[in-house]
Amino acid sequence: MANVSSSNGLEKRPKLRFPGFDEPWKSALLSNYFAKNIKKNADGAITNVICNSAKQGLIPQRDYFDKNIANSDNTDGYYIIETNDFVYNPRKSTDAPYGPISSYKYPEAGIVSPLYLCFRAKQEINPLYFEWYFRSSAWHRYIYMSGDSGARHDRVSIKDDTFFAMPINIPSAKEQDRIALFLNAIEQRIDKQRSLVDALKKYKRGVIQRVFSVRKGNGKDHYPTWEVSSFGKFFTEQIIKTSNSPDTPLVSLTVEDGITPKTERYYREFLITKEGDNYKAIKPGWFAYNPMNAHLGAIAPNHLGYTAAVSGYYNIFSVNETDTISFWEEYLTSYPMLIHYKLIATGSLIEKQRVHYSQFVGIRRCLPSVKEQKHLSKLFEAVNKKIANAESMERLLVRMRVSLLQQLFI
Repeated sequence: MANVSSSNGLEKRPKLRFPGFDEPWKSALLSNYFAKNIKKNADGAITNVICNSAKQGLIPQRDYFDKNIANSDNTDGYYIIETNDFVYNPRKSTDAPYGPISSYKYPEAGIVSPLYLCFRAKQEINPLYFEWYFRSSAWHRYIYMSGDSGARHDRVSIKDDTFFAMPINIPSAKEQDRIALFLNAIEQRIDKQRSLVDALKKYKRGVIQRVFSVRKGNGKDHYPTWEVSSFGKFFTEQIIKTSNSPDTPLVSLTVEDGITPKTERYYREFLITKEGDNYKAIKPGWFAYNPMNAHLGAIAPNHLGYTAAVSGYYNIFSVNETDTISFWEEYLTSYPMLIHYKLIATGSLIEKQRVHYSQFVGIRRCLPSVKEQKHLSKLFEAVNKKIANAESMERLLVRMRVSLLQQLFI
């Protein structure tokens, strides 16, 4: 590929092109190629309701929501779509700031909400090329400049006639085909990488399930060399008071995300007002225990690489043997731990019920020796490293796709 000027006077060329293609692109209007599809499901014969997702494109509603949402008795106003039809969902999202435009790939006809704009080709086109064109941002500026003012903040408001007056630049049929096939190859590579990540995570779950599987609640039947011990034997509570300042950034802890930085100004000011200087320091490798998160508490080590400040309501503890951190991270977040949280919690499990740190460290479990904990830590670290590398490659491929979409279209 070669970098070229995006324009030469009135001639239109993309920033990046394949060798052998140098002619300027043809300028046209969207209406030259497409027309609005207004065929409705008047007799209610079609029940295959389709939704337009920014991430997944056009998929059956039952697959997206795991159930049918639309009332089958009230779909006579829905538009019928067929293979290679396009659908514009004007609802904004992070993944689609001006709403997604997706092509329909299923052989079975479907129906979509009348809130969507449906259109189909008026002449023979390369549908794969246009699919990728609409996944690019080449058409965003026109929507931004032409949308109606005063529209809802979460939805684009643009008249149909204005939408179809969108100017587009089209390469030759051969270049269209080359672009579409190339981007499809990139997409297939991303899908394979995503499958690898999923497979590695599944493998890790299997390893953890096998290592921490138990019978009769204590694991002795599986691991006769493990001994019943309390958590307090392996942990040391850390109580270092600190203040929330630029030198000690604030972090929070959730079950879903672990320990993550909180840099939003409004959030920081809220906590400062609420808690004053009631913060604790958490150094790299130390664990935070948030007894107020969800029903049963959240636990995670600090992997951020720097000392941070956490809410004074959190309990902070370190593992006595630093070579066992990975073992304890996986152990404390594994399913069997939930059983013990439930046994310790008093009364019914209601939202924000506290499981106190003193109760937590008093938990007695059948646990491996420190030597075996270190061995298991190395195993978990090796698996986690493979997952991290695979995820890093997936992110790199996605960034490459975004960059190509910006440079291959005008």
